[in-house]
Amino acid sequence: MSILHTVNKSPFERNSLESCLKFASQGAAVLMIEDGVYAAMTGTGVESQVKAALGRLSIYVLGPDLKARGISEDRLIEGIQVVDYAGFVDLAAQNDKVQAWL
Repeated sequence: MSILHTVNKSPFERNSLESCLKFASQGAAVLMIEDGVYAAMTGTGVESQVKAALGRLSIYVLGPDLKARGISEDRLIEGIQVVDYAGFVDLAAQNDKVQAWL
């Protein structure tokens, strides 16, 4: 069963991302949305954790949420893919289940 995990909280105020990365199965997809997009940036305290997860997970970030927070794509960790709203829908449709980490 394939799962799309969504993380919408900043990794600097909640441990949602940490829990998600810990429990997500090999090959799962993780989509960072809303304040969760801060975890996709280079130079943060969670960068090494996210980079390590890229070896076993597909990690995405919602482009409009990056833009809303003034984060340019050149500040993202290499290997994270940017998707738009249609891409979010595609990810949800491609997976059997969506798990929100709040």
